[in-house]
Amino acid sequence: MSRPERTEAAEHYFTYIDRVPDGDICTLLDAQLSEVRRLTGSISEAHSLYRYAPGKWSIRDVMNHLIDCERLFVTRAFWFARSFDSPLPSFDQNVAAAAAEADRRSWADLCAEFEAVRAGTIAFFRSLPEEAWSRRGIASGNPITVRALAYICVGHVDHHAAVLREQYLRG
Repeated sequence: MSRPERTEAAEHYFTYIDRVPDGDICTLLDAQLSEVRRLTGSISEAHSLYRYAPGKWSIRDVMNHLIDCERLFVTRAFWFARSFDSPLPSFDQNVAAAAAEADRRSWADLCAEFEAVRAGTIAFFRSLPEEAWSRRGIASGNPITVRALAYICVGHVDHHAAVLREQYLRG
């Protein structure tokens, strides 16, 4: 499968898509799970409550955001892969983060949930027939393909893993 073309998603999504290395996207989704395990395994329960500045999300909030967004991206991919043509609404990450109250959950529980969600993501994308990958629809007012959504899953996690390393885990 080839990489998504610039016509397959709104330009802002290429912030994530362009981070994805070449290779089979399902293999990359699977390999990234091991990378996330290594990263999250280096974070203690206590440190997972850390915020690098006032008003910023805690590490737990970041993990919950990854879970929420992965579910959202896969829901969109499911919708369009199954040939539904009605547009899907926008998503306000700050509303979702506030409602989730991630700091009330354990770090271990959040990490386990991410693994479960990613396992479902991998199973879903591996199950798609070839023609489903190029199907497209409208989400948040923008056209997007199923293939672009799979790449966004990988790139979004990669982006936030880099933020965790650079802003939360320095020193």
